[in-house]
Amino acid sequence: MDFSEIFRFVAALAFIIGLIGLCAMLAKRFGLVPGGVTAPGSQRRLGIVEVKQLDPKLRLVLIRRDGKEHLILTGGDRPLLIEGGIDAPAPAEIADGTALASPAPVLQFQRIVDFIKERRA
Repeated sequence: MDFSEIFRFVAALAFIIGLIGLCAMLAKRFGLVPGGVTAPGSQRRLGIVEVKQLDPKLRLVLIRRDGKEHLILTGGDRPLLIEGGIDAPAPAEIADGTALASPAPVLQFQRIVDFIKERRA
C-alpha cells in the first residue's frame, strides 16, 4: 500500500463524513429532526412541562404553549385532551413552591385518575 492509496482512503472518508454532516444540517434546517426549527433570537413557544406514567401503557403529559398548559392522556387508542387552556403559573411561583403548595393540583389529579378509571370500566 503506497502513499497515494492511503491519501485516497483518507480523502474519501473525509468526504463521506462531510456529506453526513451536510445531510444532518439540512434535515435540522428543514424541520425533519424532532425539536423543530426556531428562528434565531426567538423564544420557544412549545414545551413539555411534566410527564406522569400512570401504568405501563398510559401516561399524562402536561404541555405548555404560549403561557397556557394542556393536560393530555396518551397511550390509549388515541390521545385524549383532559383539560386545556390552563393558565401557566408564573416562574416565581414555581421557584418558591407557592403554586405547588395548594391542594388544588392534588384534587385535579385525583379527578383525572377517577376519570381514567371510569373510561376503562
